[in-house]
Amino acid sequence: MFNWLSQLFNGRDNQAQLRHEAAHVAAVAVHNAPQPPDVVQPAHSGAYQQSAWVYTAVNRIAEAAALVPLHIYRYEDDRRLQVATHPLLTLLDAPNPFLSRFELLEQTVGMLELTGNAYWFLVGDAAGRPVEIWPLRPDRVSIVPHPQRHVRGYIYEVDGQRIPLEAVEVVHFKRWHPANDYYGLSPLEAARLAVLTDYDMARWNRNTFGRDNGVPAGIVSIKEYVADADFERIKREWRESYGGPQRRTAFLRGAAVEWQDIGLSHHEMDFLQGRRANRDEILQIFGVPVALLSENATEANARVAERQFIERTLWPKLVRLAQKITQELLPFWGEGDVAAFEDIRPTDARARLLELRSAYPVLSINEIRARYFGLPPVDWGEAPPTTRAAMPSAGETGESALYAGAARAELKRWEKFALRRLGRKSVRPFEPRHIAKALAQTLQAELQTAQTAEAVRAIFARARQQLPQA
Repeated sequence: MFNWLSQLFNGRDNQAQLRHEAAHVAAVAVHNAPQPPDVVQPAHSGAYQQSAWVYTAVNRIAEAAALVPLHIYRYEDDRRLQVATHPLLTLLDAPNPFLSRFELLEQTVGMLELTGNAYWFLVGDAAGRPVEIWPLRPDRVSIVPHPQRHVRGYIYEVDGQRIPLEAVEVVHFKRWHPANDYYGLSPLEAARLAVLTDYDMARWNRNTFGRDNGVPAGIVSIKEYVADADFERIKREWRESYGGPQRRTAFLRGAAVEWQDIGLSHHEMDFLQGRRANRDEILQIFGVPVALLSENATEANARVAERQFIERTLWPKLVRLAQKITQELLPFWGEGDVAAFEDIRPTDARARLLELRSAYPVLSINEIRARYFGLPPVDWGEAPPTTRAAMPSAGETGESALYAGAARAELKRWEKFALRRLGRKSVRPFEPRHIAKALAQTLQAELQTAQTAEAVRAIFARARQQLPQA
C-alpha cells in the first residue's frame, strides 16, 4: 500500500544516518510515550470501534471540524485581507488521489482525539513545495530526537520496514502532554477507566440477556441423595436447558432440589444509572455536552449546549490546526500569510445588530445582503440605503438608546482626541469601545485625509447622523 513512500527515499544522502539513528527510536519511544489502555490497541482504534460513547464524541468533533472552511489571510498596513486563491487551498481541496479535503481533516482531528497526535507527510515537487498530503497512522510513527533541534526526523514503520522521514517533510499536530516532550496526550487516556468500566458493563449486559442466559446465577441444591451418575446427569440436563457460557451455577447434594439466587439484578446494581455516569464522564472529557445527545434536553438546553460545544471544544481545536498550518505549511509559499478557519462562534445578537446599523450608511444593499444575510445580489442593490425606513426595526427601544448614548459620548471624546493631534505625523490611534466596528473603520479612514479642524468636525458630524436616535 505504501510502496510509493519507500521509493521516495531511495538514494538519499542522509538515509544511512537516519537509519543509524533509528536504532535509538524504540528506546526513546518506550521511555517517553504513555502506554495506551489495554482495550484500545493499536492506536486507540479499539475504543473507537467498541465504545459507543467514544465513537459518538470523536465522530461529532471530527465531522464538525471538517465542515469548517479554511481561509488564507495577508496583512497589509495593519489590515487583514483574505486571499481568494492560494496554492495551499488548492492542495487541501485534493490532498492526494485518494482523499478529499473533508476526509483529510476528519482523519486528522479524529486521530488527535484518539491518540493525541496526528501526522501529515508532505510529498514535494522539484522546487520543494508540497504537492500531496498523506495522513500517517500515529501508531506507526516514531520520533527521532535531536539535542539541539528537538526533532531530528521521524521513522514510519510499515510491513516490517522502517522508513526515515525528514522533519521538514512531516507536520506533527499534537495535544499538550505534561509528562512527555514529543508525543501528545489523548483525551482517551484520561477517560480510560470510564471507557473500560462502560465496556465491561456492556459486555456483562450482553451476556446476561444473551442466548441461553435467561436464568440468574445461583445454587441448585439436591436435598435427596442421588448416585453419582444421576447427579452428573442432572447437572448436564440443567445446564443444557438453563445454563450458558456465563452462567455460574453451583450444585449441592442433599434431601431435595432447591434453587437459591446468589446473583444481583440490574436494579440492585443500579445498572442504568452507572452506564449514564460513564457516558457523562466520557463525553465531558471529550468536551461534548450531554445535552447535545440527551433525549430529555429542551430546545433551550440544546442551543446552549451547541454554543458551548462550538466555543469551548471545536473552536480551540480549529485554532490549533490553523496555527500549525501557518507555522509549517504556509512558509513553503513565502512568509507573511496566515491560515485561519472561518469563525463559526455564535455572535452576540445585540452586537451584530449594532454593527449592522452602523454598516448601513457605508455598505451597499447587495453587500449587506451578502455579508449579514447570505442572500444573492439584486439589480437595485448597488447603492447604500438612504432612508431610515430601510433599516431593521429590531431593538429600537432600550438597547438602541443605550448604544446611541454611549456611542455619542465616545464620538465626542474621539473628536477632541483628533483635534488635539491634528497635523502630527506620528500619533497613537484612538481605541473605540462602544462605537460599532464598521463605523470606527470608516472614521479612521476619513481622518487620514483630514487636514483642517473644520474637516475633522464635519467627519464626526456625519458619523453622529449615522447613529440610531436615542
